[in-house]
Amino acid sequence: MSAPTVTSVTEASPAARAGLVVGDELLTLNGQEPRDVIDFQQLTDADDLSVMVKRAGAALPRLVKIAKMPGEPFGVEVSSAVFDRIRTCDNHCAFCFIYQLPKGMRKSLYLKDDDYRLSFLYGNFTTLTRFTELDAERILTERLGPLFVSIHSTDPELRAHMLRNPKGATSLRWLSVLLDGGIEVHGQVVVCPGVNDGPALEDTLAGVLDQYPNLATVGVVPLGISQFSHEAEMRAHTTEEAANALDTVTEWQRIYKKTLGRRLVYAADEYYLLAARPFPAARAYDGFPQHENGIGMARAFADGFTNPAKKGPGGVRHGFFASVDAAPAEGYRAPRQHAGTAASTMTDARPRADARPVTVLTGTYGARILRPLLAGHPRDDVRVREVANDFFGGNIGVAGLLTGEDLARALADGVPGTRYLLPDACLNEGRFLDGLTLADLPRPVEVVPTDGTSLRAALDGTSFRSVCAA
Repeated sequence: MSAPTVTSVTEASPAARAGLVVGDELLTLNGQEPRDVIDFQQLTDADDLSVMVKRAGAALPRLVKIAKMPGEPFGVEVSSAVFDRIRTCDNHCAFCFIYQLPKGMRKSLYLKDDDYRLSFLYGNFTTLTRFTELDAERILTERLGPLFVSIHSTDPELRAHMLRNPKGATSLRWLSVLLDGGIEVHGQVVVCPGVNDGPALEDTLAGVLDQYPNLATVGVVPLGISQFSHEAEMRAHTTEEAANALDTVTEWQRIYKKTLGRRLVYAADEYYLLAARPFPAARAYDGFPQHENGIGMARAFADGFTNPAKKGPGGVRHGFFASVDAAPAEGYRAPRQHAGTAASTMTDARPRADARPVTVLTGTYGARILRPLLAGHPRDDVRVREVANDFFGGNIGVAGLLTGEDLARALADGVPGTRYLLPDACLNEGRFLDGLTLADLPRPVEVVPTDGTSLRAALDGTSFRSVCAA
């Protein structure tokens, strides 16, 4: 087990007053070794702390007494979310995106986790194939929810086939344990054409009603496949298959509504784009419980853009691999701080109009959403630059997977004097997935939160929070 290492100390906090500094290892908190940031938060909530600190260069660790007011934050961020070993995935799913990464990327991106703690902290989906009784006991005792579970199929044989793991046939028994214990759980079905679509998808949604009716939601999402996939069985949806999936979800929403009093199942935004169908109204998403997973994000974005005063679910997590490259801030699922670099700084845009023409950079899917919205905006000098994802290829079209390489290519022939806006979803701690940063782009860009309200503010010159390239 590695000890949490301090990465930042809040000024005037209890940790700062006690003299803790960046680089300190916190070996114990009130005599206990924290396993993860969940333990860390619970232990540091105590009014008074005794922390065993190991400082670089010191011969021995020392005990530091820290006085805190009730409810006062400890005041540090630490180096990772999990201090003991992350539970890696023992499945070999043909549709797993980790297997579809090219060689030569940074090592952290190849980590394939199946850890319920990262599900709780970041919304990662777990298959429960490495779940244990001790895990269930902790979750039920500490009320660790919501959790996110990959279902894919409720047919044991089909699920084991999709996970390429015989434990896939039985691991959903833990889903029943969690639901019976009152834990909020959201499910996901990644639909692979010719594998678990059509009648198999119908059977899965029927199985949910029969076995797991207490699920909070079920998201139905299409397979994303890159050019680096070597799985002959995996392919992109056709337009007809996307339409059929939407019809299936719509029908089961009706069944669930009649039986359970709620819709329960929701289709990913990509399905509506693939089938060339309009997005449902905001009320059809029942509060956007799976917004971070691309379900209702387009509707929330459009509503936020056209009506900035309307409250919505906000933006998205910063980067596709959010759980890998940065620990959360204080609070289990709190927003993380941006890491400052020489190439990027946090700024507050002044509430004034910017006369420069604007180009909004986005992916293939984002462009389809933005073009009709911008067509109705009063400014006639705003353009959308659709950036093809040549890095991953395949059917990858979401903005969150854009790389610095693709953006650099799109900006190479950019027009001087143009203001370029980029959604923050494609950055994680200041880096794109391919390791490039804002400083590597050939032209300055302004990074705007990935929600419609923020984009509207950027265009209208009202106040918003942004990251600008130097």
